[in-house]
Amino acid sequence: MSSETSETLDQAMVRSSGLDTLLRDLTDRAVRDVPGADACSITVRRAGRLLTLAGSDGMPSGLDLRQYENGSGPCVDAAGTGEEQYAPDLAEESRWPAYREYALGVGVRCVLAVPVVVESESDKGAALNFYGVGAHALDPGRDAARAFAARAGDAIDVALRIERRRQSAADVRTALLSRSVIDQAIGILMARERIDARIALERLRRASQDRNVKLRDLCGQLVARVSAPDSRRRK
Repeated sequence: MSSETSETLDQAMVRSSGLDTLLRDLTDRAVRDVPGADACSITVRRAGRLLTLAGSDGMPSGLDLRQYENGSGPCVDAAGTGEEQYAPDLAEESRWPAYREYALGVGVRCVLAVPVVVESESDKGAALNFYGVGAHALDPGRDAARAFAARAGDAIDVALRIERRRQSAADVRTALLSRSVIDQAIGILMARERIDARIALERLRRASQDRNVKLRDLCGQLVARVSAPDSRRRK
């Protein structure tokens, strides 16, 4: 995908009602485009663990989670090995026994997990998972599923990148707020006790350690007390 196309996709995602909605729409479209698919989900590996980014309308709850909990299943294997996993009839499947029993219990008979190339994640591993209610339901849709997964990889990549940017921005805002409240608390101690900023910060840090309270939280409590109406009236 060219940088120009990526920027256009970035902008489209930002304008959408949210990444969750966009990815949900992606899985819904996969169900429409892949013959035999009754449900679809997106599995990615993040911070060393697998999670489901989105699932289509009608996706039985627990289908992916059971695999993650057991560390075994078609989407776990597809994301981990980069190799397509297909179970045309779970009733006759010998792999993944715990998952097989659960999937059959919720009415899923056929599963296809197609690996997705995700370049933006440090610990790569992703898969697009297709579910069918009938045995061999996805036989005619395997080529379409592969083609859809190849196209979806770019969209998933961009979605993850935008999510990471938003998280980074939130971390920066939190850091700035923390710095602000610490500076306010230092100013309060300097005015009250006529000490310089270095000594004020040392006292706050010591109090934080003694009380086993984060420095930011301790400073926030001090600022809140000084800012309270009763405190202002007593001055």
